[in-house]
Amino acid sequence: MRWTLKPKPDAKKREALQNALQVDPVVATLLLQRGIETFEEAKAFFRPSLDDLHDPYLMKDMDKAVARIELAMANKENILVYGDYDVDGTTSVALMASYLKSKYNLVYTYIPNRYDEGYGVSFKGVNFALENNFTLIIALDCGIKSVDKVAHAKSLGIDFIICDHHRPGDEIPDAVAVLDPKQEDCTYPYKELCGCGVGFKLIQALAQKDGKTAEDLIDYLDLVATAIGADIVPINGENRILAYYGLMVINSNPRPGIKAILNQIDKTELTITDVVFVVAPRINAAGRMEHGNFAVRLLVEEDADLAAKYASEINEYNQERRETDKQITQEALKQIEGNGEENRLTTVVYDPEWHKGVIGIVASRLTETYYRPTLVFTRSGDRLAASARSVRDFDVYNALEACSEYIEQFGGHKYAAGLTLLEENYEAFKQAFEDEVSKTIDRSLLTPEIKIDAEINLEDITPKFYRILKQFAPYGPNNMTPVFMTNNLTDTGFGKQVGEDKTHLRLTVTQPKSNSFVCIGFGMGDKLDVVSDKKPFKAVYSIDENEWQGNVSLQLKLRDIQE
Repeated sequence: MRWTLKPKPDAKKREALQNALQVDPVVATLLLQRGIETFEEAKAFFRPSLDDLHDPYLMKDMDKAVARIELAMANKENILVYGDYDVDGTTSVALMASYLKSKYNLVYTYIPNRYDEGYGVSFKGVNFALENNFTLIIALDCGIKSVDKVAHAKSLGIDFIICDHHRPGDEIPDAVAVLDPKQEDCTYPYKELCGCGVGFKLIQALAQKDGKTAEDLIDYLDLVATAIGADIVPINGENRILAYYGLMVINSNPRPGIKAILNQIDKTELTITDVVFVVAPRINAAGRMEHGNFAVRLLVEEDADLAAKYASEINEYNQERRETDKQITQEALKQIEGNGEENRLTTVVYDPEWHKGVIGIVASRLTETYYRPTLVFTRSGDRLAASARSVRDFDVYNALEACSEYIEQFGGHKYAAGLTLLEENYEAFKQAFEDEVSKTIDRSLLTPEIKIDAEINLEDITPKFYRILKQFAPYGPNNMTPVFMTNNLTDTGFGKQVGEDKTHLRLTVTQPKSNSFVCIGFGMGDKLDVVSDKKPFKAVYSIDENEWQGNVSLQLKLRDIQE
């Protein structure tokens, strides 16, 4: 692990903010690191308000999208709500369909089949619309690169509204409206919405026409918060507001489908992390193992008993998904070793029998062993399909773009992407990707980094300090859980390896003039010798609460320790 202590902010700015807010220097430092410099900015951060959401009509083509939907309703047209099969896509479809159905009956949903249609808008989907007399398709979390499919639809008399958040290509589809804040000529103030977030801006615009505000749409924000967490978009700006209120809905009055998922777990109050690791994988499992329609069906269901039945089915898909991705990960690791590729700068593996639904998860798992840009391929029809995952601060999308002569189709983000290519190009692509990464990557990025917000002493960790820290949530990219470093720690002698296989570490640490704190280090059992015999050591950790037999205490969640 590389430990990187973030630069200290300007002392005058820190002192000014400290005095304005009446907080200690560490809190002021954390706020300045997140770009918050004034009392008003801090107020907006700690007290997110729906009033601070941007006017949806600032987004390019929003007026055209609203006008086309109103025309479809006036003309009694059939509207098809079309979305990707992942969490962002299925929540987007559930959001748009349930909102439109509250105003208009002729609304239907379509999720492409991961296996015979692949990602995004498909010719099969467009032809389905033609055969079933749909004249308007609203595409969510996809479509920004579907130039040929949108042109095909237009030739058939079918209009498209695209709501996407992925990077556009050189050509924008000829749709009635293209809502994507990442378009170069879109001046919308916030660029980091997820697909469901863009969908929410569209229903916000429609609601404004009816004299309603974002407050009237709050019940839809459980879906938006779930998508924000699952798609790993920055949780600042509008996303922070949407996630904050969405979590409130999840924890107080979630829709029956999400409530049915929550009933399967033993947790009273969910954080965004719980949404990412508990709710999202279950929704995703439907599209991975069976069909994304099952996820949409659950998320729009209003009957609690039916929702419980659907959630139980999806939980079974999730169990199957876990077993499958574990097996494929083991096979992929053996392939790397068998090919003698442990010391390459990239991981590129392929097996025609691997389950297409879990290759993205497997790519993420492989980076835990070999921390480097990673692609996992499998066969998909007459082509190979891959999921790509990157390491912090390396843009895998740009690396793929540099290898585009071997690729049929690709899309995605800085840290995650998908692509297809012909099998005969696999080996050439594999070498080209390795060459491109070796030319462009800073070698230090191949060592996992822990970014440390501040160095503190144990005496700084008080109940008041933690109460303020909790208000930094919801956490995510651009507002990660604060990480601290403390020097000159000693274990009180009760340090031990814990867990069934003794892979975890439990310590009770102290410093001169401070209280002791319990620490838990998951997967750090092999570091017990660092703290043995009361040797002084330093630790990097976050702070959280531990509840045991009704008692709540602060504990340190270790990230790493060193002598």
